[in-house]
Amino acid sequence: MPITLQKSTYPIVQVIVFFIIYTLLLWLWGWARNSAFAHFLIEDVTVKTAVGFVNLISPTFNSIAHGTHMTSSAGGINVVNGCEGVEVMFLLIAAMIISPLSVRAKIVGILVGLIYIFFLNQVRLVVMFYAVRENKQLFELVHGTIAPIILVALTGFFLALWISSFGNSINTSNVKVSHAVSD
Repeated sequence: MPITLQKSTYPIVQVIVFFIIYTLLLWLWGWARNSAFAHFLIEDVTVKTAVGFVNLISPTFNSIAHGTHMTSSAGGINVVNGCEGVEVMFLLIAAMIISPLSVRAKIVGILVGLIYIFFLNQVRLVVMFYAVRENKQLFELVHGTIAPIILVALTGFFLALWISSFGNSINTSNVKVSHAVSD
């Protein structure tokens, strides 16, 4: 049975559904933050990968991963909850779910997008690692302002590119948009 929405209210419904999905994902992640999976994601996947990139770029730094810490002889950073990029991943997931794409395009877009965001976040962590070594104020600027804006903007760019590339697979069979006639 099709759902009938006024053309002007459909975007509002999408925004509400987006926020519900995003909030639910954040709530679930908050519940799981101290789980073995969260520790694995932060310590083993995020920190060890970032340290690998640092050692690839600057082998003389002898950077090591120790739990949530990326350290070297000249300093390091602590990768805590929120620094693993999960919140941006949740933004992408919620946006893909409400996007006007086929289920297949959404699933593939989420998977490709999560990998994309993971590597963007790795770049962010490596940049912050170098920034803290050079100047703590620069680190704070990169950490608190520049990197989050770039990460969200590049994720939005990915989403727009994905939707424009796979927009021919739009599935509107479950939504009937009717035009309101006004006097």
